[in-house]
Amino acid sequence: MDMEAQRYVWDGAIPLQIHLHESDVATLPAPPPALVNLYILAPRIGYLPLLASHLKPHFSSALPPRLDTIWFEYKGLPLKWYIPTGVLFDLLCAEPERPWNLTVHFTGYPGNILIPCEGEDSVKWSFINSLKEAAYIINGNCKNVMNMSQPDQVELWRSVLNGNLEPYRRVSTKLKLGTVGDEYGAKLNLSGDTDFSGQVKAGRVPVRLYVWSVSEDFEDLEDAPQIDSWDKVSYINRPVEIQGGEGGRCFTLHDAVKSLLPEYFLDKSLTNEESLTVGDEHEQRVSSEDASSDRKAEEEVENSSERITSCYQHDDAEIKLVRIQGIHPKLEIPFSWVANNLMNPEHFLHICVYLKVPQANTMS
Repeated sequence: MDMEAQRYVWDGAIPLQIHLHESDVATLPAPPPALVNLYILAPRIGYLPLLASHLKPHFSSALPPRLDTIWFEYKGLPLKWYIPTGVLFDLLCAEPERPWNLTVHFTGYPGNILIPCEGEDSVKWSFINSLKEAAYIINGNCKNVMNMSQPDQVELWRSVLNGNLEPYRRVSTKLKLGTVGDEYGAKLNLSGDTDFSGQVKAGRVPVRLYVWSVSEDFEDLEDAPQIDSWDKVSYINRPVEIQGGEGGRCFTLHDAVKSLLPEYFLDKSLTNEESLTVGDEHEQRVSSEDASSDRKAEEEVENSSERITSCYQHDDAEIKLVRIQGIHPKLEIPFSWVANNLMNPEHFLHICVYLKVPQANTMS
């Protein structure tokens, strides 16, 4: 992974305005606005529950004595805590909102919508299990992650928690998760009739794709409809295998998105038996024992997917927006570059897609 690109990913932050929900205010009269609002920079690669150490001291004078699990909402939508903060922002704010106005709750946890969260420990184990799953996808086993020493595991997590890239790189290089071949660079270095495809290292890239399908058309992002339910977001969790394009061309980001959405972009040259899967949720990844062996990691990959049940083809589907790490990359960019430079610390590439279809379809 290019150091400059990795630094860009790790330094990314979102300005938040966090408002304490009125139901959590336990003082009379109501405290002044300064005590129920907090402005903070949230790391893109971080997770909202990890902000608790900043939020609790600020709001403590207004809170009731007995607190529940901390949770957040955006315009009435409870936010899934195991999705990185930057991904939530990219998905839910078609037109970026700065600061991003969120509401925080310390009581009334919506267990019917969100899976349980026990604070930092839950976030840590969700992260580690995602790392195991990514390792299995890339290498066919997760031995290097499983065999991490306790000090290395602590250093890896603390580096993510504190946004420290250097210690993260020291530990992560031991995991030997590697990178996929740089098709663009390989092409530039070739001359004559050398076979381009033979110079590229094939790779399986762990991808989490978040698809918001809408039937309404919009030209400006500020006119995009609001996501008010998670039922409107399709979650696809599976690998993309980089393949050679026709005529020796690069396998592009557009190719990858099409292979992840075969029911919208049917292309026999890009789809295979493995590609016809759609993820439900990764909510089973919270326990530290869920991916405690290669077989368990394999089961994570298998259990997070189910067969697409829709029999409808939408040949006229239109990709309105692709957003990764807050940027809108051109669809013609080599996917190998995207995978090598824009992945999150758990080695998954998170891609948000806004899709215009004739009729809204959530692929459920």
